Amino acid sequence: MSGNHTHRNGSFTSSLGFVIACVGSAVGLGNIWLFPYRLGQYGGAAFLIPYLFFVFLFGWVGLSAEFGIGRLAGTGTIGAYEYCFESRGKKKLGSVLSWIPLMGSLGIAIGYAVILGWVLNSLVGSLTGTLMTAEPAEFFQAAAVELGNPLWHTVVVLAVCLILMFGVTAGIEKVSKVLMPLFYVLFLALAVWVAFLPGAGEGYRFLFVPDWSKLLEVDTWVMAMGQAFFTLSITGSGMIVYGAYLDKGEDIPKASIRTAVFDTMAAMLAGLAIMPAVFAYGLDAGRGPSLMFITLPTVFQQMPMGRMFAVFFFVSVLFAGITSLINMFEAVIESWQSHFGLGRKAAVLICTGLTLGVGIFMEAEARVGTWMDFITIVVVPIGAVLGAVSVYYVLGWPKLRQELQTGREKPLSAMFGAVGKYVYVPLTILVVILGFVYKGIG
Repeated sequence: MSGNHTHRNGSFTSSLGFVIACVGSAVGLGNIWLFPYRLGQYGGAAFLIPYLFFVFLFGWVGLSAEFGIGRLAGTGTIGAYEYCFESRGKKKLGSVLSWIPLMGSLGIAIGYAVILGWVLNSLVGSLTGTLMTAEPAEFFQAAAVELGNPLWHTVVVLAVCLILMFGVTAGIEKVSKVLMPLFYVLFLALAVWVAFLPGAGEGYRFLFVPDWSKLLEVDTWVMAMGQAFFTLSITGSGMIVYGAYLDKGEDIPKASIRTAVFDTMAAMLAGLAIMPAVFAYGLDAGRGPSLMFITLPTVFQQMPMGRMFAVFFFVSVLFAGITSLINMFEAVIESWQSHFGLGRKAAVLICTGLTLGVGIFMEAEARVGTWMDFITIVVVPIGAVLGAVSVYYVLGWPKLRQELQTGREKPLSAMFGAVGKYVYVPLTILVVILGFVYKGIG
């Protein structure tokens, strides 16, 4: 890339590096333990129609808006909201409102780190063989209790701390360039292997045989919208900071669509690797922690070379989770650097301390579940609404359009602004409402 936009934390060195980092943020546990279940539960291939529609829509005008305001303001969450509201003489209001999406990022990071601690615990159990001989439910429950997994939980948080303390954008880019390709390779290997398991065909039928009647059900469209919205990490915070590290020579709408495409590929790979194996062994195709920490270990115990593929699986999940956690941390760290004038190391250490200090008391499954429900049903969707309204209405489409046109060879679609203002923004509000009605849609 070329241009003169450089944040004090550095900038992404290439278009590919930027996209991979964004994909790393977007690809997470929702792709692995929720998407395959919803794909099968809400119509198989038929579910893909509304899902792909919403992924394209949110990627096109949603991600582009967050990347755009980050690059335009030259800073992350707090500074970006101040920039939007300063144009209306309300800079202080923007600063106050920015803390909602920022706390959404920190809140997700706290819960996510607990879950990744469980993943690392399962990975260690796979490497040592302990998980392969234990009762999976008992193995998981031993870690998912109060103060049940402090060692591996701490290791996860400290790993992210070290990456961000010494790497900043270069560290994010380098780590993402290694971890994300490996994620795809490992999941592809799993998908190919399970294809040869007797009975795998039932899993493919669950995933892909269309039930067109589902398209007439409201729930299918609601869940497709929720899955698409949350899988792209549109939080009004995290993607803004990556935009702040983006060179002026980058085509933002093009990068946004690429991010959505690669995220969808990851979700499909997860489905192909997981559901055929689950059905091959006649297990419950559930969702959430039980799928990843109980059902799949049961599969690995029974399948040929199961220990090796258990290691592959948990390494892949850990990679996806770490790259997402890096983004959550970075959103908070950059804002504290810019807003409070903190040094990089001080901001990283404070964020690390808060994440671990709060999370260490949430290692019980029920407790972290309640925490994540509150953050994902209340805080994050409201933060996303604030981000959408701040960019498309407070800052205004003309200024956003000028920024999004920078780095592009072709002019933006004439529909872009109208879709952003009159379709995307109302849909973000609808996500908040439906989240309360359904008690979570993402």
